[in-house]
Amino acid sequence: MIIKGRVWRFGSDINTDAIIPARYLNTSDPEELARHVMEDADRGFPDKVKAGDIIVAEKNFGCGSSREHAPVAIKAAGIQAVIAKSFARIFYRNAFNIGLPIFESTEASKKIREGDEVEVDADTGTIKNLTKGEQYTANPIPPFMQELISAGGLVEWTKKKLKI
Repeated sequence: MIIKGRVWRFGSDINTDAIIPARYLNTSDPEELARHVMEDADRGFPDKVKAGDIIVAEKNFGCGSSREHAPVAIKAAGIQAVIAKSFARIFYRNAFNIGLPIFESTEASKKIREGDEVEVDADTGTIKNLTKGEQYTANPIPPFMQELISAGGLVEWTKKKLKI
């Protein structure tokens, strides 16, 4: 699986309240959540983000509460992947459960800048910064987790396996 897109940068400790503020948790509609994604971290982000974009952050992305709304909002906004130095463990699991690819890479987190165009090979964990001509390494996504992403998340994968 190859993912290619333009980068939006965020810092460390971006919590789930910054990803999707609690005032919008009265809905689970992905499109409504997408209209407010990251607005507490960057007020204009929902209007600037385009389908196919990628988020790059520093450490502990997705910390805070365990709400699944956070990766749902990111994915519904059209963001293809998130690259960070590290992720909160519950966000990590929730991201794969809803089919959002995420990659841990200290080097990519440090060197990729907002506006750069990057390409990620999920099979090998290779991240290419096409803007700078640099290459970084992330842990590749295991085949089973790639199946989850391809299916659209755990629920869709299960339906497919059970032929529902």
